[in-house]
Amino acid sequence: MKRVVITGLGAITPLGNSVNEFWENIIAGKSAAGPITKFDSSKFKTHFACEVKDFNIEAYLDKKEIKKYDLFTQYAIAASDQAIKDSGLDFTTMDETERYKVGVIWATGNGGISTFESQLKEFNAGDGTPRFSPYFIPKMIVDIAAGVISIRHQLHGPNYCTVSACASSNTAIINAFDTIRLGKATIMIAGGSEAAITEGSVGGFNSAQALSKNNENPLQASRPFDKDRDGFVMGEGAGALILEDLEHALKRGATIYAELVGSGMAADAYHLTGTHPEGLGAVLGMRYAMEEAGIEASDVSYINAHATSTGIGDISELVGIKNVFGDVPVAITGTKSMTGHLLGAAGAIESIISVLSVKNDVIPATINTQNLDEEIPEGLNIVLGKPIYQIVNYVLNNTFGFGGHTATSLFKKYKP
Repeated sequence: MKRVVITGLGAITPLGNSVNEFWENIIAGKSAAGPITKFDSSKFKTHFACEVKDFNIEAYLDKKEIKKYDLFTQYAIAASDQAIKDSGLDFTTMDETERYKVGVIWATGNGGISTFESQLKEFNAGDGTPRFSPYFIPKMIVDIAAGVISIRHQLHGPNYCTVSACASSNTAIINAFDTIRLGKATIMIAGGSEAAITEGSVGGFNSAQALSKNNENPLQASRPFDKDRDGFVMGEGAGALILEDLEHALKRGATIYAELVGSGMAADAYHLTGTHPEGLGAVLGMRYAMEEAGIEASDVSYINAHATSTGIGDISELVGIKNVFGDVPVAITGTKSMTGHLLGAAGAIESIISVLSVKNDVIPATINTQNLDEEIPEGLNIVLGKPIYQIVNYVLNNTFGFGGHTATSLFKKYKP
């Protein structure tokens, strides 16, 4: 099997519209939460979210092109352009036959939900005469971002969308990893984007009792593992990674951030929206990833937990971690305390955090958590308040989604 390395990163997030700004704010422990500006939320139970700020799509697209794309695709274009530039790749100078081996696997959980809602509102407000935009369908469908990135750079390799709810972009990265390892591609652009801070999405998650309603204190509302947590804070944005065959990366003198060495996907097979109380899917995913990499639990430095700040989900994941790691004091953090939950894009931005943790030997903290839940298993090393500076050799990145989907990726400090 071929070795796979990360050679480029791109990010549009609630904490910054570049990887450097995003990472600086993660290490600084900043919260991205604030009032919802995308619609009037006054009649909703939740009035805040982690929105992307000051996003300028005109830095990436001509004005006439912008109307063709939903915001989730615009975020995807921006993040993938950043990652390509960061990697030093220039597809315009690459022979067409080389581009046959360059692909895109891009994830989203909700696709063009904003477009869907706005088009149906307009229709329902009318007299029943259909006046839908010719861009309605391509703006809405979930696979379109992968297609647009491929078309934009004339990339002819594997090209599709993964959808596994909030595990979607980690699934995309894992699929890209496997595609290169099996020799079916040399380079893959992988990640995910989400732009689901809409009336329907917020209202739906409110009805499911999933969102925090801490409207008086939004900056501290996302508080994984805290006994007073009351749900997740919705986020939006995109994360992109360039995965590359190690031999190809070395040949062109690429900068290597980290190596992707293991993955695990499984299912709780337990409940439509709730996680298995023993974290079964999480346990299987973490074990599969470590087995694939040929390492022991004691080799893992850090787990970027899914940790959405929900009552059942946080505890079941920690029960699963305790099952796998026992008394090994692996560092655990919930970075959604800062970013909010980017749904289908969560795994991508958290993979970027994992990669930079390995690269820079620093473990971000969980912010806002003041009183740990009494149901948390004893002996777990949850990093609170301040980041830890230490050697980081391996990082596990956990993501889980409605439907019981679990996906875990394992990043390693690159060594020739």
